[in-house]
Amino acid sequence: MEFIKSKTIISNFNANSSWFGNNYNMNIYKGCCHGCIYCDSRSECYRVENFDEVRGKENALTIIERELKSKRKTGIIGTGSMSDPYNPFEKEYLLTRGALKLINKHGFGVSIVTKSDLILRDIDILKKIKSHSPVLVKITITTCDDELCKKVEPNVSLSSKRFQGIKELSKEGIFAGVLLMPVLPFLEDDEENIKGIVKLAHESGAKFIYGAFGVTLRQNQRDWYYKKLDEQFPGLKEKYIKQFGNEYSCGSPKAAFLWKVFKSECEKVGMIYKMQDIIKAYKQPYEKNQLSFF
Repeated sequence: MEFIKSKTIISNFNANSSWFGNNYNMNIYKGCCHGCIYCDSRSECYRVENFDEVRGKENALTIIERELKSKRKTGIIGTGSMSDPYNPFEKEYLLTRGALKLINKHGFGVSIVTKSDLILRDIDILKKIKSHSPVLVKITITTCDDELCKKVEPNVSLSSKRFQGIKELSKEGIFAGVLLMPVLPFLEDDEENIKGIVKLAHESGAKFIYGAFGVTLRQNQRDWYYKKLDEQFPGLKEKYIKQFGNEYSCGSPKAAFLWKVFKSECEKVGMIYKMQDIIKAYKQPYEKNQLSFF
């Protein structure tokens, strides 16, 4: 793996983030080798050349240590927005594990999104962070069919393994759940898939599911996606072109119906699914502890 220079890794403080309550953002790696056919991070606007090549940030842990020391406010550090923190190179280089140790040391919380069951390796550190700050783990799952998963997310842990990962995290008291997005139109946007994901999430002990029924496409991301559709699902590209043209937001034609199904299934099993409820559920215990302390 090549290492690249970086002056900073952790973003500035954001007090009002609506995205899972993250206050900071952190990306230790650049690029991703998961090969997901729909990845928005391929978009030209992010300026990530050779996207499928994973690069680590040089002296990442030294930079993270310095930046955490300099932050005037603690908060939730989100990671996984641009590249998966648990790519295959993480097994050897341990940069994400090292960052979690520093997050724990300096009293911050963490919000992780990943498609890899490698996160299970770091349960010990997540539990240490959880003892003083909020911890949220979002496992992206877009289909409950492992065969379809192999086609749309070819180099990642299978959906079944990700559900097992949620089960193990939940057993250890980690607030873990499903990030159900994107739900690809004409591939994953059917009632059976949505019901299946809610059922398996519930059986795995997931605390939440957050879903969106559609996919966003722009710039070279669209070109990549259509190329992969031609390879894996001949004829489907033409259906997309007819339905969406060059629109950025490609919502499922069934989105309204699927939302009703999703909402009903979640409520049947007591699964939270609204953003504000998820944020409240994983943060509130710590707010109460702070109030009682003062």
